[in-house]
Amino acid sequence: MLRTLFLHPPSYDGFDGGAGSRYQARREIRSFWYPTWLAQPAALVPGSRLVDAPAAGLGLADVLPFASQYDLAVLHTSSPSFPGDVKVAEALKAANPSLVVGLVGAKVAVDPEGSLLASTAIDFVAREEFDFTVAELAEGRPFAEVDGITYRDADGTVLRTPDRAILEDMDRLPYVLDVYKRDLRVEDYFIGYLKHPYVSLYTGRGCRSQCTFCLWPQTVGGHRYRTRSVEHVLGEMALVPRYFPQVKEVFFDDDTFTDDRPRAEEIARGMGRLGLEWSCNAKANVPYDTLKVLRDNGLRLLLVGFESGSQQILTAIKKGVKVERARQFAQDCRDLGITIHGTFIVGLPGETRETIQETIRYAREINPHTIQVSIAAPYPGTALYRQAKEQGWLPDDDATLVDEHGVQSAALSYPHLNRTEIFDSVETFYKKFYFRAGKIAEISAEMLRSTDVMKRRLREGVEFVSFLRSRRQAG
Repeated sequence: MLRTLFLHPPSYDGFDGGAGSRYQARREIRSFWYPTWLAQPAALVPGSRLVDAPAAGLGLADVLPFASQYDLAVLHTSSPSFPGDVKVAEALKAANPSLVVGLVGAKVAVDPEGSLLASTAIDFVAREEFDFTVAELAEGRPFAEVDGITYRDADGTVLRTPDRAILEDMDRLPYVLDVYKRDLRVEDYFIGYLKHPYVSLYTGRGCRSQCTFCLWPQTVGGHRYRTRSVEHVLGEMALVPRYFPQVKEVFFDDDTFTDDRPRAEEIARGMGRLGLEWSCNAKANVPYDTLKVLRDNGLRLLLVGFESGSQQILTAIKKGVKVERARQFAQDCRDLGITIHGTFIVGLPGETRETIQETIRYAREINPHTIQVSIAAPYPGTALYRQAKEQGWLPDDDATLVDEHGVQSAALSYPHLNRTEIFDSVETFYKKFYFRAGKIAEISAEMLRSTDVMKRRLREGVEFVSFLRSRRQAG
């Protein structure tokens, strides 16, 4: 068995680009998702180690000593961070020329050959789902005998092994909580709308929705929702209080946990029996009766991608939800006391100055407790990227998804709506949503109920204002 290092490489300060982050960028406040996509193969490889450099505040000098301690290094990369990640791979290789270095993630799944050829320091890239691919490599199997990789042979020829069969029996995957406990510090992970500290993980992979902008289903997870058994999920959940007594909340990070409603209800009842508070992703179409079952069994918050208040835009991006249905869903959650964190995107196909204002009015009306506003990001491998290239919305071949500080850039530009307008609309959106009397009173009341919440919100407020100032300077 090769001594194996799983590394989320050092990157921009505060850059949340690990395998778990949907938008690979610095956020408005300090935010880090767990590197679950790396933890999963790490759980399959005995004696391995997972290092999440950005969350742990580690730089290149901190991770270089690992090069001499391992035989195999598996680095997660993303489209925005790829150039920097290649430099990390080169530095590791220079420190230990015998180290085998491989890259994983959506970026290399979409462009395996181009990614491999970016540097001679990269020995292989693992395509699509890479859990068992990496596990077999860690066993010391020759590259040619491992499905799902693209590699360079001794004379420099790029070779591709057959695609790996998609994983159907999700219960074959061991618990990631064991790796979290062994290698990570839960206090390093922050999400503004989740209690701190929290843990997050997946109970399944894939998403039935066809959203044109969404990265993971179109590159790695697929559009079938493949799930772990209820017993397998609850077996792992029973470890939470034992491993992490300080943890206040569990987050199920499946693209849409509520897609399989009977299963979601069954897991919820199990969480209720365990006495665990939890939250999850949800589509804005969950019926009231299901919401009530979830709420009655420990559900606190739903992360909901509303995206836009324009039905025309929702139809264009194949969101599969009607504005009116989402409005009723939000009201149902409010009636049941379920908190909503709503996510919105500006700059999607069909966006105009008028639809941006329409979405801002819609967000204020449905009034999620908190929101996240992102800029439409045409990740390679998505239908949005292909559409943007065909329509000329990506006029520059080198249009970047993040700036030199890791903050989201506006890559798309339309004849009627340019990049600067899209970029500036994010700050406008945040200000019009948060800087109003009712929302300020709501957040103030929350702070007065808890000293811990007050300290956290004050810190986040400073970070948020600083973030807006830095965006203004960048724009």
